[in-house]
Amino acid sequence: MKKTSLIAAAVLCLMSATAQEKNNLGLGFSLNQFQHDFGIGIHLISPYFANNSVAVRLGANVQWLQHVDKSHTTWTSYQNIQLGIRGRQAILDNRLFIYGEGGPVLLLPNADFSSEPAVFGGYGLLGFEFRASSGFGFFMELGAMGTGATADKVPAKPIYSNGFTSSTGFRVFF
Repeated sequence: MKKTSLIAAAVLCLMSATAQEKNNLGLGFSLNQFQHDFGIGIHLISPYFANNSVAVRLGANVQWLQHVDKSHTTWTSYQNIQLGIRGRQAILDNRLFIYGEGGPVLLLPNADFSSEPAVFGGYGLLGFEFRASSGFGFFMELGAMGTGATADKVPAKPIYSNGFTSSTGFRVFF
């Protein structure tokens, strides 16, 4: 048991010593759950600045609101755009990071379920990123979003894009 632990520690040290973090533009893809709405997204992250700990993120997502349309349940798409400021801290060399992010969000509702052309709100999240290599990483984010958006054209006028959020995906750094 002791020999196995020493080998694992040596491999981890070797991996972290050979990986140099790329502090370049990042492009990411995510699977999202904003309240009850499933979605997919893409985002750009600026190079980190301020002692390699702050970045700006711009993201766009397509979400699907599940609702009743006449006599059946359907999914209707809508979009949102997020602009966030991110602060991060390395936990394990340049391979594992924890970060916080927050900023405004703009919802672009679908006219099939909402009479609003746009809805503004805010979001915040806590994220974990694991850099598998210097140019590639996986992430998981948990947070909350507040917009006050309601689908006022469907029965019961359900809220959407409010409450708990979760995202997971990967990033490539150029």
